[in-house]
Amino acid sequence: MSGLVAIGQIVKSFGVKGDVRVKSLSDVPGRFEGLREVTIETPSGKTIETVVSRVRKDLDSYVVGLEAFSSPEEAASFRGSLLKIPEDQVPALPDGQYYEFQLIGMTVNDEQGEPLGTLEDIIETGNHPVFVVRGSGREWLVPGRQAVIASMNVAQQTMIVRRADIVGDEP
Repeated sequence: MSGLVAIGQIVKSFGVKGDVRVKSLSDVPGRFEGLREVTIETPSGKTIETVVSRVRKDLDSYVVGLEAFSSPEEAASFRGSLLKIPEDQVPALPDGQYYEFQLIGMTVNDEQGEPLGTLEDIIETGNHPVFVVRGSGREWLVPGRQAVIASMNVAQQTMIVRRADIVGDEP
């Protein structure tokens, strides 16, 4: 579903009221504590909009009560589903910083205008992210560093990279 951003994933049911344990996919402080409504997206793509009735932090996850679930069995059937919120509820970042959802799907070209493909995945490393770009039967690994990224336009979904600094598979 476009316009929605995943902030958590249902790990399992919790308790007798149909609450769920949720692994956070967000690094925004207070993201879950202020939730009022979410969209649940199942692994099969089915979506359900629901009200959040309660949230509490529990160790490294959250226990969330959703009005869509009234029993542990019902909640358990949604294991692996994503909790999503509208993009417009995501706080703005400082210039030059982007959320992963803003980058996935970008068209990537080199400085000569040659298309490399589409940014399909982001691998987190200790130093910097690595963008996985696929197209024309090839895969490129692009270091997410300013020295490699010549330009990026989130609104137009385009990225220009310096080809000499990337690694690619032969077709």
